[in-house]
Amino acid sequence: MPLVHTRELITPGSAVCAFNVITVEHAEAIAAGAEAAGRPAVLQISENAVKFHGGQLGPIAAATAAVANASSARLSLHLDHVEDEALLRQAHAHGFTSVMFDASKLSYGDNVKATAEAVRWGHERDIWVEAELGRVGGKAGDAHTPGVRTDPAEAAAYVADTGVDALAVAVGSTHAMTDRTAALDHALIRELRNAVPVPLVLHGSSGVPDTELRRAVAAGMTKINVGTALNKAFTGAARAFLEAHPSTTDPRKYLTPARAAMTETVAGFLRTVSGGDSG
Repeated sequence: MPLVHTRELITPGSAVCAFNVITVEHAEAIAAGAEAAGRPAVLQISENAVKFHGGQLGPIAAATAAVANASSARLSLHLDHVEDEALLRQAHAHGFTSVMFDASKLSYGDNVKATAEAVRWGHERDIWVEAELGRVGGKAGDAHTPGVRTDPAEAAAYVADTGVDALAVAVGSTHAMTDRTAALDHALIRELRNAVPVPLVLHGSSGVPDTELRRAVAAGMTKINVGTALNKAFTGAARAFLEAHPSTTDPRKYLTPARAAMTETVAGFLRTVSGGDSG
């Protein structure tokens, strides 16, 4: 079916998963997983993925949108972790209905100023804008270092000053985890939910166990971002096939099980956040 606007998938009292797209196989697996689980999903392309594709957003965006349009699942297109303002300004032309503008590396004041301008630009084009406050982290210890988690009072002020539509918060998850051992601060999630009037986003969800994800959703998380778990499934299945068939040269032979493994992973996360069996 045609792509839907991301805001249509962000509904009070429920959660939606957003999955990172790197290759067309990722997009196909996300769409197939959403169909299998009977759930909507967000297909998100990060600035790092754009860099992987030679800095060209158009081709991977077009391929991802084409996969979504051919799917029976309700899917939206999101541009993730954008720091480059030039890339941000390409979002509308390539069919994105939402972006995550990431000014979290800036000082608080500069973050507010830059994000408010991104929100103004996005809202003029009917683009839903997410931002980040705190440090989700991607290095050992970041997620648990004192002072890096999102402060509820500061989050409320930040949302008011920037006008963002959703806020990614630091509550104990970490990007690029390959083991699902992260422990979230559920009391902080509830405090943030009570303080902030917009949907909360959990980045680094690949490292969060199913039970923790379900608790996070119950406490108020609305958008659950997943990337590394797909790559782990993809690479693991490809590696296993190539180890068993070392003379293989046709990439379709190992991309087929790799894509299938990602599909299963996608469906599992969707069932988890919707309260069903993770499979």
